[in-house]
Amino acid sequence: MSNSRTFDPAGVLFGIGVPVLAAAVGLTVTRLWSPRLPDTVATHWAGSGPDGFSTPGSLAATMVIVILLVGCGASAIAALAGALLMMRRAMLIVGLTVVGLLLTLWIALLATQLDLASAVEEALPMTWIGLGIVAGAAVGILGASMLRDHRERSAATLPPDPRLPRGPLDLPITVRLGLGPATTAVLLGTGTAITGLLCARAGSWWPLAVFLPVSLLMVGLLRFRVTLDETGLWVHNMGMTAVGYGVEELVGANVEEVNPSRDFGGWGLRLKGRGNYGVVTTTGPAVVFTAANGQRLTVTTPRAEEMAGALNTLADRRLADR
Repeated sequence: MSNSRTFDPAGVLFGIGVPVLAAAVGLTVTRLWSPRLPDTVATHWAGSGPDGFSTPGSLAATMVIVILLVGCGASAIAALAGALLMMRRAMLIVGLTVVGLLLTLWIALLATQLDLASAVEEALPMTWIGLGIVAGAAVGILGASMLRDHRERSAATLPPDPRLPRGPLDLPITVRLGLGPATTAVLLGTGTAITGLLCARAGSWWPLAVFLPVSLLMVGLLRFRVTLDETGLWVHNMGMTAVGYGVEELVGANVEEVNPSRDFGGWGLRLKGRGNYGVVTTTGPAVVFTAANGQRLTVTTPRAEEMAGALNTLADRRLADR
């Protein structure tokens, strides 16, 4: 059984199409407003006033390059169907957040300078920075929810090795890994307090609009829900399935002792070589799912023995029922 492909259509649409559309919108707005803009527009601020200027055309060229190289450069990985799904989702959200920021800032710079004879006294439109980040992150999350795992899937033809553990099918088994509720609350609360002080100092709410989507993304990437049911082993992140293997793919499930730093080079959802994934958040036992296509998924959990036994029993039953 194969479901592999080179490109994810939703990834192409959001990861490449949206940044290109954003650049086209910015160019169109610049062209339409050019007759109403000063010969040179403010593009950089220091202290209380602008200290950098360029023509509307030069500004447009710079913004297009930055949007395509930085924003699209990050989000375009979402189009690669074979890449790790969670990484594609994270990079899409980050990339489109940058695109949203740049496009709204570009339009705001022009809008605040319409019908001015000179941009020397113009203030930097800081509020638009927050609005752009929120809008970009929202589009990124929408696009991320539409991405799918198009990796190649192969069905196992033999039961797991008899020496591997077996166990009762008391399913589903659900474990939560990564940042706990208390740690999450402390981190978000501390960050919000610091950002609130920055808002008071700046006299604007825009730092909070920057902090909230960025911090929620970072916290979301470090919280996992792992579910084992009769269909297979699934890792959920930010309300979406990040990695998953069906029981029909199982060659065998075993238990290993894992140290995240030593064995995977870090903490969280990790990739160690091609097709070797790990959700590694603690040092200790881990259930290791080996698939028929050669890929492996390692999940650290105190219930590793129970999960490995249930997976092997499910695979035995599936093949016996054929």
